[in-house]
Amino acid sequence: MQIEPGTAHALNAIGWRDDAPAGLAWAKAEPGRLARVTEQHRSGYKVTDGVRDFSVQPPAPWTRKDFAPENRAAVGDWVRLDPTADVILELLPRRSLFKRGAAGEHYRQQTIAANIDVVFVVTGLDGDFNPRRIERYLVLVLNSGAQPVVVLTKADRCEEVEALRARLAEIEGGGVPVYSVNAKDTASVAQLHGYLGPGTTAVLVGSSGAGKSTLTNTLLGIEKMKTGEVRGTDSRGRHTTTHRSLIPLPQGGCLIDTPGMRELKLTGEEELVDTVFDDIEAFAANCRFRDCRHEKEPGCAVRAALERGEIDAGRWDNYRKLQGELAAASNSLANQQAKKSDARVMDKALGKRLTEKYGKR
Repeated sequence: MQIEPGTAHALNAIGWRDDAPAGLAWAKAEPGRLARVTEQHRSGYKVTDGVRDFSVQPPAPWTRKDFAPENRAAVGDWVRLDPTADVILELLPRRSLFKRGAAGEHYRQQTIAANIDVVFVVTGLDGDFNPRRIERYLVLVLNSGAQPVVVLTKADRCEEVEALRARLAEIEGGGVPVYSVNAKDTASVAQLHGYLGPGTTAVLVGSSGAGKSTLTNTLLGIEKMKTGEVRGTDSRGRHTTTHRSLIPLPQGGCLIDTPGMRELKLTGEEELVDTVFDDIEAFAANCRFRDCRHEKEPGCAVRAALERGEIDAGRWDNYRKLQGELAAASNSLANQQAKKSDARVMDKALGKRLTEKYGKR
């Protein structure tokens, strides 16, 4: 379907792109209304068409327990609505999807945001600062298809900004931009405006108390999001943001704010090669044996680099830890997919037997 010229500007302000997968699909779509998901709740969704915000109901299949979460709409998704009723008919194709393994013992995936261009990984320059957690975030972000940007907040309260930034040298050297800002200062936050132009969508992720809501307020120029004090013991805050929401920005783009995340589990689909740990992978490529486990094998370039101090020991331990988690998550994902496949085969076989016995209806 064609987008009317009068609505094109309003859609662009909430991240619409004609050349994105959703735009290409919309050009061939059946009649309906175009909208973007701004909030996701248990009972339904809130969407915007660029002019007004309103509530809509999901399709019936989305409400079933066995329906895959990643196939439901998330904040940032584009959907086709019924021409006359506030009901979602179709989820349009995504250009990116940021997700994590859901908290808990059972394997599930949780979608965070869709159709995003940039993920700001927000970390406070206080007790919240943790390079290992930042690395974990970056693994998830790079798997999403979006560009990661590390934003270090509370620079105005920290006397060791450069020393702490130096601990992210490998991350920054790998091509991930790192900014230190005072989230309450407009001029300081202006460093991020280049990522927020018309048609772009950014998402803020980080711990509670890292300064995401304060950063959002400064970008908006108004006190829209609630902010709260952090605990002195660990610099963590209360969940002042309670759900994900999409907010248009005066810079021309839009922003998705998320609640703080206490747990960051891998989904099993990530790659560690050529992402956050490309320096370690470069050393590993020079090991004498292709299947080197980097333990006691002769000619191990990784162990030699660790002894020379060219690989940070904490970074190496985190790499091995994430490798183990990724293997476990990949195995859980494979088992889940196998169970679904077996169930489909059994359902098909049962249907065939019933047809043979009673005939087609």
